[in-house]
Amino acid sequence: MQMTAIQDEDSKYLMHAYGRFPAALVKGKNATAWDVNGKKYIDFTAGIGVNCLGYSDPQWVAAVTGQAAQIQHISNLYYSPITIRAAKQLCAASGMARVFFGNSGAEANECAIKTARKYSADKYGPERSEIITLKNSFHGRTVTTLAATGQDMFHEKFTPLTEGFAYAEPNLDGVRSAATSKTCAFLVELIQGEGGVHPMDKAFVQELAAFCAEKDLLLMVDEVQTGVGRTGSFFCYQQYGIQPDVVSAAKGLGGGLPVGACLVNEKCADVFAPGDHGSTFGGNPVVCAGVSEVIRRVAQPEFLSEVQQKGNYLREKLEAMPEIQSVRGLGMMLGAKPVCGAPGKLASACVQAGLLVLTAKDVLRFLPPLTINRAEMDEGLAVLGKVLAAEA
Repeated sequence: MQMTAIQDEDSKYLMHAYGRFPAALVKGKNATAWDVNGKKYIDFTAGIGVNCLGYSDPQWVAAVTGQAAQIQHISNLYYSPITIRAAKQLCAASGMARVFFGNSGAEANECAIKTARKYSADKYGPERSEIITLKNSFHGRTVTTLAATGQDMFHEKFTPLTEGFAYAEPNLDGVRSAATSKTCAFLVELIQGEGGVHPMDKAFVQELAAFCAEKDLLLMVDEVQTGVGRTGSFFCYQQYGIQPDVVSAAKGLGGGLPVGACLVNEKCADVFAPGDHGSTFGGNPVVCAGVSEVIRRVAQPEFLSEVQQKGNYLREKLEAMPEIQSVRGLGMMLGAKPVCGAPGKLASACVQAGLLVLTAKDVLRFLPPLTINRAEMDEGLAVLGKVLAAEA
């Protein structure tokens, strides 16, 4: 099918929720993809951080297809050994106590929100239910996670949103002034991805953790984008010297299949009773086979060390480009601010030249597969350099 026909049918049959680039990808290997016409692309996006093991990883494919050939889905009314195995691995990699599996990052954050409110209601009463997030944050696109998102631009057109959220400046004074007797938890990203790839200050995060512990407020960390090796540790909070009460994960966790996970510590381990929460597809055996393979690989110290090395290499190459003003982020979650040219226009030019990149506010955003090799990075960087030079 030709590109124009694909675009026509997409426009006819799918809701117009996405502004798509003119590329129809049909196959891939590691960090390289090809479209319907055989055009090659280097992928610095990993499906917005999802394909952590790249395209068509043989071991991941074997794990998923092997499980699909055994049993593809069962109700959560019954036990699933592969789901239990994935949860056990996730607890071991995170230091958390228990897991609830859902289908997306938004669902994982919804579970975190319900956990916080029930924990506080059980202990202090229903009036203690407000959750504070940080300004410039992003926590999902459901009506409730939009309400949790600290950016007005995402609230427009979808009001009234769920009540019970407040927004603080990302500093201790902002946190203290936002907290009231109704506060039950803080939900934070350690790197604000959609907000422009802004890492939180380590001292502030540790002060926030101490404040939450003092007031018995749950500290909940949204690791939907930063988790599963993306920043060079299995979870980003492990570089900040804190242990949260609740963690949300998704994106890279399934290696390409839809999954979300809400992890809780011992304090919150028994917050939910049967009937308090649920998900028809959460913990699906095929998905959890992918999760298990991802954790088996990514949680290894050698793998995480390689991610750090690759992230440093990518950062150094970007910083050396005269057309790049600054680079921020951690590991293989980087944002590069161009000297000139709008990020969206540059991203479109990159697609035309054979490179897939993302944008976030004023930066080009890079979330390549964690398995990307040096040759693929160099090839992609060469394309980026030519695009930037042409714009200068």
